[in-house]
Amino acid sequence: MLAQQRQSRIAERVHRTGAVRVAELVEEFGVSDMTIRRDLETLADRGLVAKVHGGATAVDFGSTTEPGFAVKQVRQEDEKQAIADAAATLVGPGQAIALSAGTTTWTLAHRLTDVPDLTVVTNSVPVADVFYRAGRSDQTVILTGGVRTPSDALVGPFAVASLERVNVDTVFLGVHGMSLRAGFTTPNLLEAETVATLAAKGRRLVVVADHTKYDVVGIATIASLDDADVIVTDSLLDEEARRQLREHVDQVVLAPVPAAPGTARPRTTPEKRR
Repeated sequence: MLAQQRQSRIAERVHRTGAVRVAELVEEFGVSDMTIRRDLETLADRGLVAKVHGGATAVDFGSTTEPGFAVKQVRQEDEKQAIADAAATLVGPGQAIALSAGTTTWTLAHRLTDVPDLTVVTNSVPVADVFYRAGRSDQTVILTGGVRTPSDALVGPFAVASLERVNVDTVFLGVHGMSLRAGFTTPNLLEAETVATLAAKGRRLVVVADHTKYDVVGIATIASLDDADVIVTDSLLDEEARRQLREHVDQVVLAPVPAAPGTARPRTTPEKRR
């Protein structure tokens, strides 16, 4: 098979499924790891895919584009793992918490399956499934109803109605983007009302978002930066973004991840608003 034919098939698969992994393509096409990586570089240079660690995803276009769960799952995996480790320390036995939909909150859910007597409210099918599969009899999982989005969130009037009488200790909120101008945002208008309702149901609001979410703006605002009590992000967030966040949020936690080659290692300790 010619390289151009292979690249065309790879691009079609990314468009159809949302994401591909290098290892899967190596097995499918019977070529080397290096050949597939060159194919992905070529497609990325042409703007047909977005390269991520270990593969590629579909390209996002604008503030209303909502990638599917599988697409987001392979993005910033190291950052999400580090954020989940840090955020899990904020949860104790016997608490009631809420987790919004998203791959960062899904990663966090895996860290919380060993917490005893936990009550979890979520509008995410994958998050609920993590706890169901763990099978702990002392954990209670409440899944809202609603219309299912491409990111496997349940949203809309039924979801909002199920959340209206809920009160929890901490809400963990995953977001599409965060910025000084727009606050925390989503690309899904229907999701905005549901997630805004969820965000207001806790005594503490913790936003979990990696550094690539900064200055990204979706079409609908969920909450302002000032509404968050804690932001758990990663240590690759640049200094100016940290300064701006600290002006609006009481606590910014920087979960440590390896810096890119040739870059200075950022500070990794929790920082309080001054």
